[in-house]
Amino acid sequence: MRQDTARRLAVFALFVMAVAAFSAAVWRTGYGQALDQAAQRGEADLLLATDRLTGQLQLYQQLAVIMAAHPSLSEALRLGDGEAVRAILVATADKTGALDVQLADRDGRVLATANGMNDSGLADSAYFRRAMTGALGEGHGINPVGGQRSYTFAAPIFGADAQVKGAVMVLADIGLVEAEWRGARPTVFFTDSDGLVFITNRSELLFWKRAPGQIGLSPPSGVAGEFSFLQRGAHMIWRERWSPYIPARALHLARDLPVIGMRAEALVDVEPARRLATLQAGLVAAVCLAFGALLFLATERRRTLALANAKLEGRVAERTRELSGANAALRREVAERTAAEVALKKVQDDLVQAGKLSALGQMSAGISHELNQPLMAIRQYAENGVGLLERGKTDVAVQNLRRIGDLAHRMARIIRNLRAFARQESEPMGRVDLVAVINATLELSETRLSRDGVTVEWTPPAPLHVIGGEVRLGQVVLNLIGNAADAMAGLEERRISLSLRREEQRVVLEVADTGPGIEEPEKIFEPFYTTKAVGAAEGMGLGLSISYGLVQSFGGAIRGRNRPEGGAVFTVELTAAATDTPARSEAAG
Repeated sequence: MRQDTARRLAVFALFVMAVAAFSAAVWRTGYGQALDQAAQRGEADLLLATDRLTGQLQLYQQLAVIMAAHPSLSEALRLGDGEAVRAILVATADKTGALDVQLADRDGRVLATANGMNDSGLADSAYFRRAMTGALGEGHGINPVGGQRSYTFAAPIFGADAQVKGAVMVLADIGLVEAEWRGARPTVFFTDSDGLVFITNRSELLFWKRAPGQIGLSPPSGVAGEFSFLQRGAHMIWRERWSPYIPARALHLARDLPVIGMRAEALVDVEPARRLATLQAGLVAAVCLAFGALLFLATERRRTLALANAKLEGRVAERTRELSGANAALRREVAERTAAEVALKKVQDDLVQAGKLSALGQMSAGISHELNQPLMAIRQYAENGVGLLERGKTDVAVQNLRRIGDLAHRMARIIRNLRAFARQESEPMGRVDLVAVINATLELSETRLSRDGVTVEWTPPAPLHVIGGEVRLGQVVLNLIGNAADAMAGLEERRISLSLRREEQRVVLEVADTGPGIEEPEKIFEPFYTTKAVGAAEGMGLGLSISYGLVQSFGGAIRGRNRPEGGAVFTVELTAAATDTPARSEAAG
């Protein structure tokens, strides 16, 4: 017993260690993938920040180039007097937000300035010397007059002899440039060639510096905060405690900006990546532990069942004979149920056929009249035709023969509809023209409806094909029309309205009447439910039940409700047939 317990504990410990190792691998993989995604987003954010900075600085660069072409500035350099253009420089600085706009001659002497920031060391600056060579000079630094950070663009001014006579300097206020994106994510800073943080969206990093060979940054004064870094694949992660607004763990990204002589760097928070990796590892560990728990429970259950099985083996022999008898009885019951289902299916088919024959019986008198009338007319036309032929009136005789042909065609159509409706349909469902089915059904019901004084409102649309059986669909339509006519018996207004429309993948048929409506709409599709007198010859309450089953077998739906203006309306929804569905033959079987 003790050995079994020790073995189970050892297996449990090994399983836990395996889950821990697997979860650690999942964490490492998920963390690496999350870092890749964070690096992609960070690169995009860093590119956006650099584009924003260079774009803002280029506005001042273009301003310097445009101002260099101003004729008033060239004239001021020629005369050596800048007082006349000071108003131009002031207006330019005010309209563009420039820190200052200056005009200087070749010796670096400032002739005019917009805001009075006269730099005495201008002649020694690199950007001014470059402008004196005829190129556009640029540089950055701390303005000695106001103490602001500025980025200066120096554009050369050429004289009539195409020689450089001086330069115009446009000073961009870096504080104003970075004010629009201060505090945005991620942390972004720009360092110059000396490693000095000159531009940043975190003011606490301003003027921090990186010594040669140093990875991190050091503050301008005081002791640097906690800092360390690690390399995870292609990514460098900084860990520091510089500011609550700078992520403690951050992915370091950098790109050189030779256009402005700086290096753009970004610190992207990796805490979301760590949380995502932890969540993935935790989920995997939970699934593995849950699976292990289920496996343990299944093992324990199996062990318990094995013990119970050993106890039950003795009783199995005693129960074998009883179970054999029960199995035999069960097989007999299954056979009986199968036979009952077959019989039920046959009864249902017989009921459908009986419903059709019942409807034919109700229409028999009208159909006899429909057939007898053209027969009498054919006999009369034939007798007249003989007489006309004997008298040589062949033209009139031909007309009589044509009328005989039309009447014979009408009788053939009536008989064909009767045979199609009366046959036992066994073919599978197919593509059926519902408009043709309705027309054939109305033709069968024409005599009965005329006898009862029922007006039919029906405008056949273009052919609409549905999935179903031609004969069974005809029975559904005949039942709905017959029920509507029965419901309006004895009323002054007797009108049946049929409409057919397509709604997306469904075809909807509505049969409305002007009768008294439905007393119990929820029961109308129940077998043997009828509002007619007991023993009436009109029906046994199976028509709507059979129609309900037929429509359901086509994958459709049938509903009945009362209309607000009076009367009932039955809605039949059928599946519209695709154009490539095989069409059902309309020939009588």
